[in-house]
Amino acid sequence: MGIFKKMNRKTDPTIYQNKDGHLIRSLRVKDILALGVGTIVSASIFTLPGEVAAKHAGPAVTISFLLAALAACLVAFTYAEMSAAMPFAGSAYTWINVIFGEFWGWIAGWALLAEYFIALAFVGSGLSANLRALLAPIRIQLPKYLSNAFGTNGGVVDIIAVASIIIVAFLIMRGVGKAARVENALVVLKVIAILLFVFVGATAIKSQNFIPFIPKHVVTAHGSFGGWQGIYAGVSMIFLSYIGFDSVAANSAEAINPQKTMPRGIIGSLIIAVVLFISVSLVLVGIMPYQNYANSAEPVGLALRYIHHPVIAAVVQIIAVLGMFTALIGMSMAGSRLIYSFGRDGMLPKFLGKLDKKRRPNHAVIALTAIAVVISTIFPFSALSQLISAGTLIAFMFVSLAIYPLKKREGKDIEDPAFKVPFYPVLPFLAFLASLIVFLGLDSQAKLYAGIWFLLGLIIYFAYGIRHSE
Repeated sequence: MGIFKKMNRKTDPTIYQNKDGHLIRSLRVKDILALGVGTIVSASIFTLPGEVAAKHAGPAVTISFLLAALAACLVAFTYAEMSAAMPFAGSAYTWINVIFGEFWGWIAGWALLAEYFIALAFVGSGLSANLRALLAPIRIQLPKYLSNAFGTNGGVVDIIAVASIIIVAFLIMRGVGKAARVENALVVLKVIAILLFVFVGATAIKSQNFIPFIPKHVVTAHGSFGGWQGIYAGVSMIFLSYIGFDSVAANSAEAINPQKTMPRGIIGSLIIAVVLFISVSLVLVGIMPYQNYANSAEPVGLALRYIHHPVIAAVVQIIAVLGMFTALIGMSMAGSRLIYSFGRDGMLPKFLGKLDKKRRPNHAVIALTAIAVVISTIFPFSALSQLISAGTLIAFMFVSLAIYPLKKREGKDIEDPAFKVPFYPVLPFLAFLASLIVFLGLDSQAKLYAGIWFLLGLIIYFAYGIRHSE
């Protein structure tokens, strides 16, 4: 077979149906909702609204959140139909493999893998920073060499970040059912903390903090501030907050009745997240002038202390630290299922696609955890965070376009799903266009990192994947 035929050969969906049939279906709608909310409403809800308001949008940060939510919702509809039609492990990687062919599936999957690796390390570092900030007032302080990434501020290893990633890995290796129960409890706790902040903060909102709602546009050291240019810069920065729903789709092979469970879980978790994000951003800006949030890693705690609620601030931050485990659980489950899919298909070494005696893809969990620990040990993440969005946006564009050929095969070799993308054929094109616009708004450094990551992916594909794929 010629190289171009190999690159474009499409996988029969029944093969994935048979291979993934060994996975245990144990996730219900409430579990998928918890995974979605837990992953989407992660560390970013406690940090990004204040940062984006101070650096780019001012009070109009709520518009940035709304526009980012609109783009995410458009893509979520395409994900919902895909996961209902093809409830296989690997989400975009597997779907694109079936629709467009092996090479394109690898590109989409490799893009998502960047999200999972870096998001795990990024959230682990965020959890570490918040926990250390909570321990500092009671004089519990780790030495610098155990508090920061290698070569950063005298650091050798961020031991709390590493420990949190490993703890989550052990939890997932015991089975997704047990992990889902922990996730459900932590998500409920985290939502209560967010609502507590919103209700307490709403009593101290001052209308003058919203004036002018859209500040005049200027160019600062951080890029565009104010005007629609600042709002657009905020959208590209904020979009990171909403991308977690793709990790929900990666678990569709373990969902009970995925025809109904996956669309409800994907769209429902995104709607809940949008309401929470917009509520938090409105209250944050209303409590005190947005300029005060500049360079603050914990704007929620800062705002509560500003209105003289230090005890509530401490409670919310403690729950926020616990709540970050929900994002680690969601990303670990999704990333390990993607690596399992690569091993299952021979794109990476086959042992990664093996299940243990209890039908759990634990080899993939170990591989994901090991690499995430190395990344969290070596790299600081302030410069790498937008790479999470860059890779995911490319996968979003693939999935949005894949809806068109999917429609022609539904009811034939692909199951006709109960859920359909509304306003077809317009909505999938709008989803693609929205993802492209947000991608173009990312900073040049993020695009450079994305280019390097894809170059590495091409090397692995042509050196190994194309020779060993089934």
